[in-house]
Amino acid sequence: MAVAPGTVERLRTSFGHLDGKALLEALILGDLKGRIAVTSSFGAESAVLLDLVAQVDPTVPVIFLDTGELFDETVEYREALQHRLGLTNLVVARPTAEDKAAAEELWRSDVDLCCELRKVRPLARVTRGFDALVDGRKRAHGAERQALSTIEESGGVIKVSPLATWSAEDIEDAFVARDLPRHPLVAQGYRSIGCWPCTRPTQPGESPRSGRWAGLAKTECGIHVAARAE
Repeated sequence: MAVAPGTVERLRTSFGHLDGKALLEALILGDLKGRIAVTSSFGAESAVLLDLVAQVDPTVPVIFLDTGELFDETVEYREALQHRLGLTNLVVARPTAEDKAAAEELWRSDVDLCCELRKVRPLARVTRGFDALVDGRKRAHGAERQALSTIEESGGVIKVSPLATWSAEDIEDAFVARDLPRHPLVAQGYRSIGCWPCTRPTQPGESPRSGRWAGLAKTECGIHVAARAE
């Protein structure tokens, strides 16, 4: 089911001036109530968005992609953060047994297909019942995200990015002000955290996402542009 014509424009007109908690309140408790979910990698900066979500409605579905190739620290952090914030509706999306078998060692030869099997397809199956998805993307991450809007349409679903305009300093301030726990790998130089075979620490002066698929002409896994499964 595609987004109804004019929906994104209407939402932008009504709520495009908002970000952060105010935008979440307007959509989760109002215009998109019951039709919106949150996607989270429980990565380096995820605690900030999830904390805002928990303040607005801790029962909203939070979708976590377990690709089968995550760092152990990410799984442990997910459990700790879920408990700390009181999130009560965590939905874990996983590849099917067939897709997982097909993706075995595929990160060595075809990272795009690996992401398709481990991320894009599982997320599409889990999110087909929602009209809108909240994510933690930010313009400060660069590349395709530099022109990111807080509300946009992609792949037949409304994408809401409450932190799109937030700087690295804004994120750090939120961590400090709310005393949020850090992902264990941040202390080792990881600033954007995905699957372990395709993630490395970043160097001073590099963008946060430069450690993802380093050395390849790839900056996104595909979940933010793929069409939703019917």
